[in-house]
Amino acid sequence: MNEAGRGDQDLMVRAAWLYYVHGKGQEEVARDLKISRFKVTRMLAQARDAGVVKISIQHETSETLALADWLASRYGLAECILTPPFDEQTGSLDDETADRLARRGVGLAGANYLTRRLLGSPRLTIGVGCGRTMTAVVDAFTAFPKQNVRFVSVIGSLTRDVALNNFEVVRLAEACSGEGYFLPAPLVVDAAGDLGAVLRQRPVQASLALAREADFHLMSFGDCSPDAFLFRHGLLSAADLAELRAAGAVCELAGKFFDREGRLVDCGVNGRTIGIAPEDLRRTEVVMLAAGRSKADALKAVLKTGVVDRLIIDGELAGRLVTARPS
Repeated sequence: MNEAGRGDQDLMVRAAWLYYVHGKGQEEVARDLKISRFKVTRMLAQARDAGVVKISIQHETSETLALADWLASRYGLAECILTPPFDEQTGSLDDETADRLARRGVGLAGANYLTRRLLGSPRLTIGVGCGRTMTAVVDAFTAFPKQNVRFVSVIGSLTRDVALNNFEVVRLAEACSGEGYFLPAPLVVDAAGDLGAVLRQRPVQASLALAREADFHLMSFGDCSPDAFLFRHGLLSAADLAELRAAGAVCELAGKFFDREGRLVDCGVNGRTIGIAPEDLRRTEVVMLAAGRSKADALKAVLKTGVVDRLIIDGELAGRLVTARPS
């Protein structure tokens, strides 16, 4: 089965799960999955015809869906989407290979989710983050024309190295024949005193204002390790990393760093980065992408910020996130 067919089947199973297990009506299922009620009715009929729905739901993703339900309940999420966990053979891979596969899986799930949202709304403005997992979504996204869609960066990205620029908004806009807006500012300024001058620029203010008006934000996060995007590419230095760790930082979200309890840390680095503010994210819908074995502690902190509404997570990371789950 190709990836598109598998995505349609998984959507059918989620519809059946919500309808038959959760007892939701077809209108509620359509609203939760951001699809039409007609499509829900058709998918439920397909699920019955295919034998997916019997006395209970018989499908290889049913355990994954149950874990997704538990995570959504545990962290107060509107929705949690899990990619299938690795099998025993795949689970023995080295961390780098496993993380690459995890990003690919979450990228596919994120692309399917993005397509569903685009098909379900006549017009959308979507805030877009950066990072390897976000790039995986764009790589997996299938182009199709969509009127009245705008993509806008939520974080500064301008550097002299084109490989580090956040051009995901441009690629998504081109794929949909829509509009793309990047934040015309660096992610990190040299000194805290420079921040105000950059933020006063009208193009920067216009992009941030558009990001605040987004219907939802699709983004990922980082941890505080030398391998994290900002440190690996030299946007922040080893001295910055040491300062952040000393302040108790464990995760990064839209260029800001938070401690284990999801609180913004008090350190100089947070006064030098440019991106949408945490309080703005809390006022809008945020769909968080999460992939990689080492991200469990950082993800727990991100979920405590109160920013995340929906989570798309790889199965192995989900298993590491759950330390004590009732049977």
